[in-house]
Amino acid sequence: MAVAFLDFEKRILELENKLDELRSLSKLQNTDFSAEIRKMHKKLNTLKRETFSNLNRWQKTQLARHPSRPYAYDYIREIAPDFIELHGDRLFGEGPSIVSGFGTMDATSIMFIGIQKGRDIKEKMYRNFGMPHPEGYRKALRMMKMAEKFNRPIVTLLDTPGAYPGIGAEERGQAEAVARNLLEMSGIAVPIVCVVIGEGGSGGALALGVGNRVLMLEHSVYSVISPEGCAAILWKDQTKVEEAADALALTAQDLFENRIIDEVVREPIGGAHRDPILAAHILRRALRRNLGEFSNLSGAEIVRQRREKFRQIGSFLEQQ
Repeated sequence: MAVAFLDFEKRILELENKLDELRSLSKLQNTDFSAEIRKMHKKLNTLKRETFSNLNRWQKTQLARHPSRPYAYDYIREIAPDFIELHGDRLFGEGPSIVSGFGTMDATSIMFIGIQKGRDIKEKMYRNFGMPHPEGYRKALRMMKMAEKFNRPIVTLLDTPGAYPGIGAEERGQAEAVARNLLEMSGIAVPIVCVVIGEGGSGGALALGVGNRVLMLEHSVYSVISPEGCAAILWKDQTKVEEAADALALTAQDLFENRIIDEVVREPIGGAHRDPILAAHILRRALRRNLGEFSNLSGAEIVRQRREKFRQIGSFLEQQ
């Protein structure tokens, strides 16, 4: 799969092309350019580190939406190759924006639930561009209840611009489905680890985001509204997206600093799309560590910890 490039990656692209040319020239002319290749490779890695350690919030948002970024299915298949998808909410339909089922990680059966964006136009239409309908949220809740019944931990992978706001979704109870998930997730007596892998958009993400641990990948974002929506409301000007992103403080680093999430999971240099397999292995280690912290707790203790965690979110200063 070809990797797309964002504006701030142009210098990296130019250097990568030069490196590829030098490697090709080395083969064609049967000449040893290994010293030059090593030097250029070192320069490239330095440039990547400098570029991706100094991204502003709007650039982070663009990276979180990168078209080549791994989606929920990509992570699940790499972490749990025996994943078996389960379907349907037993009320209305399938809700294909959300994928769910059991898979094995380190000999432990886990319920994986992920919001799936589409890769090509056909899949994007099928997955509704990662914007779940109420039947998707009800399917997810059914799977969480099943995991609780069989005493299996739950991992949710969040990547959505938000819950679908269409008329049909509203008629079928979109707001109730989101609210119901918030209520029910708070009381499920098995460990839940939630991971924002790309875009965490408002209640559409939060409906699968009530966990004992909430993690974010290094270049992901999580906010109550998109920068575009914020700019439209506050300034009525779509060119104000950078100011909006700053006002929202939506990056993983912002949310960790504000104690809203528990951990920032590092990504390969240049973003998860540069090495999806390595990104999945890094995430697997983080999941293993966080789930392990709850292995000896009772169901009541797990629920208590989760509720206390969310009660403690938010801080303020009183001005005299």
